[in-house]
Amino acid sequence: MGSPGWTVCYCVQDPRHRRAVPAGHAWHRGDADGPPAASPETVLPYAQHLEPFTGELEQAGAYEWLHFDGSAFQDAEAGSSLFSQSALFSATFDRGRRRRSRFDEVWLHTVRLVGTHLAETTWLDGECTACIFAGTEIHGSEMRRVVFHQCKFDSVNLRATSLKDVVFVDCLLCDVDFSGAELADVSFPGSTLDRARFGRAVLTRVDLREAAALGIASGIGSLSGAMISTAQLFDLAPALAQHVGLTVKDD
Repeated sequence: MGSPGWTVCYCVQDPRHRRAVPAGHAWHRGDADGPPAASPETVLPYAQHLEPFTGELEQAGAYEWLHFDGSAFQDAEAGSSLFSQSALFSATFDRGRRRRSRFDEVWLHTVRLVGTHLAETTWLDGECTACIFAGTEIHGSEMRRVVFHQCKFDSVNLRATSLKDVVFVDCLLCDVDFSGAELADVSFPGSTLDRARFGRAVLTRVDLREAAALGIASGIGSLSGAMISTAQLFDLAPALAQHVGLTVKDD
């Protein structure tokens, strides 16, 4: 997927008391050059204030102003932890549990989360680029002002999750379960949805018009509140007809 990166704009005076531009507002799809190549020095103006993380993750830990560079964690138990104003580059999380943890202003780049338990977590003002979420449990979580750029979601459980002001840019979402979730002001520009499930989901101002592909496995009736294009409407017509019990015959 190349070397996508972040553009994060800050007004920095005291690096520990700054005003951040909300994630997703610094780069816009359609910009000629796209996001620049990522490195802590070029993307994070406060990179020199981050300290390298060493050691292991712990239950109810506080991880602030840290740089996780190439870190690898296996079966780490770090539930109810706080990750704040930190950067994670090329880190790997294999299984493990971070249930009820909080991620505030955390940026992830080329991070792999495989079989990781992130249920009931809170994400605020974050950005994920070129990350992989595989078999990840994120159900019952809350996401606010989060951008996912060129990420891959494979068999991810987002059931009963609340997503508000969330953007999936050029992402691949395979077998992602949004059942019972609440989505408000969510968009999917350039993203592919394959066998997505929306049963009993509540959608408000969800924009699907720029999705590259819209494959809905279940919950077609829950798309009320979403915006789709005319071409997408034709693609979804058979599923919509089946949902309302409409028989279509041309003879």
